[in-house]
Amino acid sequence: MALEISMEGIEARARELGVDLSTVDLDSITLPAGEDFGIPSDDEDFLRDDDPMELEMGFANIVVVDNLPVVPPEKFEKLENVIRKIYSQIGAIKEGGLWMPVNPETKKTYGYCFVEYNTPQEAELAREKTNGYKLDKSHIFAVNMFDDFDKYMKVPDEWMPAEIKPYTPGENLQKWLADEKARDQFVIRAGTFTEVYWNDARQKMPELVFQKQYWTDSFIQWSPLGTYLATVHRQGSQVWGGDDKFERLMRFAHPQVKLIDFSPGEKYLVTYSSHEPSNPRDTHRVVLNIFDVRTGKVMRDFKGSADEFSASGNISVSGVSWPIFRWGGGKDDKYFARLGKNVISVYETETFSLLDKKSLKVENVVDFCWSPTDPIIALFVPELGGGNQPARVSLVQIPGKEELRQKNLFSVSDCKMYWQNSGEYLAVQVDRYTKTKKSTYTGFELFRIKERDIPIEVLELDNKNDKIIAFAWEPKGHRFAVIHGDGPKPDISFYSMRTANNISRVSKLTTLKSKQANALYWSPGGRFIVFAGLKGFNGQLEFYNVDELETMATGEHFMATDIMWDPTGRYLASAVTSVHEMENGFQIWSFSGKQLYKVSKDHFYQFLWRPRPPSLLTPEKEEEISKNLRKYSKKYEQEDQDAFNQLSEQERKRRKQLQEDWEGWVAKWKQLHEEERPYRMELRDGEASDDEEEYDTKEVEVEEVVDVHEEEVPFELDQE
Repeated sequence: MALEISMEGIEARARELGVDLSTVDLDSITLPAGEDFGIPSDDEDFLRDDDPMELEMGFANIVVVDNLPVVPPEKFEKLENVIRKIYSQIGAIKEGGLWMPVNPETKKTYGYCFVEYNTPQEAELAREKTNGYKLDKSHIFAVNMFDDFDKYMKVPDEWMPAEIKPYTPGENLQKWLADEKARDQFVIRAGTFTEVYWNDARQKMPELVFQKQYWTDSFIQWSPLGTYLATVHRQGSQVWGGDDKFERLMRFAHPQVKLIDFSPGEKYLVTYSSHEPSNPRDTHRVVLNIFDVRTGKVMRDFKGSADEFSASGNISVSGVSWPIFRWGGGKDDKYFARLGKNVISVYETETFSLLDKKSLKVENVVDFCWSPTDPIIALFVPELGGGNQPARVSLVQIPGKEELRQKNLFSVSDCKMYWQNSGEYLAVQVDRYTKTKKSTYTGFELFRIKERDIPIEVLELDNKNDKIIAFAWEPKGHRFAVIHGDGPKPDISFYSMRTANNISRVSKLTTLKSKQANALYWSPGGRFIVFAGLKGFNGQLEFYNVDELETMATGEHFMATDIMWDPTGRYLASAVTSVHEMENGFQIWSFSGKQLYKVSKDHFYQFLWRPRPPSLLTPEKEEEISKNLRKYSKKYEQEDQDAFNQLSEQERKRRKQLQEDWEGWVAKWKQLHEEERPYRMELRDGEASDDEEEYDTKEVEVEEVVDVHEEEVPFELDQE
């Protein structure tokens, strides 16, 4: 057996022998035949066995096209050219990748062929696009993946009943909602760790619930009602939940997934990936899967080029905007839709097919959005024909596709639509050209959705030339806020959709001048709002009470990048993520602007509050509780007092411990000082010099000449 020697061992032995390895030509050394001294070579067979080179991808890149015409040899080339023309439009066919078997007896084709692409994605797209393709009346293509034949051949001939597994209780997915202290959870991602915490404002510190390293490959995301936490991996996505251990509940296979999106009711999960084409001139290939969250079953998939999915959404990824599908119809998850060229394709989730088997045709439509609570689509069509055909905003009822309301708009430069979260109002921000076409001004079209005939009001700011920086509706309310102005410190105006007599008419409440803000964050419960100055304003925060029209507090989180209210509106988080190299971490504030605690984290990537499902209480019950709040609050006041007393006791114990530590330290040094007393007396010839009164203090003044300068007197010679 050969003795294995490491390179470090060789270098150490060379140093012992005084040999300089840098002067040795290693290539000139010839080992005895069959001897390698235990040093593996790059061409060793066992290395290739441990890490075999994958030369074949199987048959996932091959499709089988059936129901072709059976032709004699003289028509073979013509049919091959037709098939090549059809399938080369989808992807690059490999050289020699089109093969039509021929019957050796009749010399005619069998009526099917094999097409081999460079990638499995192109083969999948070819199957998707050409299955059912009508070549003529008698020949309709039946296209399958080559791998499918092997899968179906393995199906047993005899039916076997499915194995009935014993019932096992599932995870309690709502346990976190029953926290005795009524706390909320949040998740953070910093470095390689993902951590879930309770926000314990009474203790002024977070309480760790769960921690896991390398939990996700890219990002994390809560489901809309807080039931699941989703992680993203190269092989697909996973959802987790349960008590405090976050057990894996389901896997969703989707290689190279980049983005995910839940439906509002958490029934479905949309996953997205894009793949580079084999031909550089082509756009990316897009794959979308819609999964059932509970079963993991793929309910519908969509495949195509990025151009086919590039018409909707906000966040650009490889030429595609996200989310591609927008969910509507409230929390029932009944409908989803996407924007196409001159169409809005609306799908229903009962069969996951197009509503009425056809898309909603709207010429030149560029944007749409669903009502948060009702199956109503608001869509925008820009001006056409150089202004001869005006722009318009339309409201369309689903599933009937009935137009409920339409408003024509003239000289439009741009348009943005904002739904109020209860679906009662729609604000349309319209940027219009001036008569000279050299500049624009902004106004708002306000739709009252719940009122008869959906009346529309026009709102213009006092200075209609002001630039609109931000707009935000009050959740569950009737007010909205606008940041506007062109200077470094813009103004903030508040409006109400009601007047003092509850008449349906918009009115201005107030305008706050010269604020360091460029973003608005309403509390989820309404009433309170935070003006945030992000980016250039370096994290300025102002906490404002809209009921009283007064500032409650101001604060600053230097370099803050994100502002997030907790789902109850009691606490606010501000964070500095890793877009900045310094000051990474988060701070927790009360709704009134008091900073409760701060946590620093290096390489801080995400902070997400865990959403809560809607309250089960009726509006009447909530109003009754609000009126009798003092009665209900006595219990919580006592709990707050107990927590305060506990904190006070903890603080008293901490100070007492500090005092005891100090006294112990002083006693230790006094003892050491006493032990060294004989040694000090010996050094002072037997004099005990520890007592201060044994010293005579004398003040002696000593004058010292630092420098002497002699002044030179000019000498003049008198001459007579």
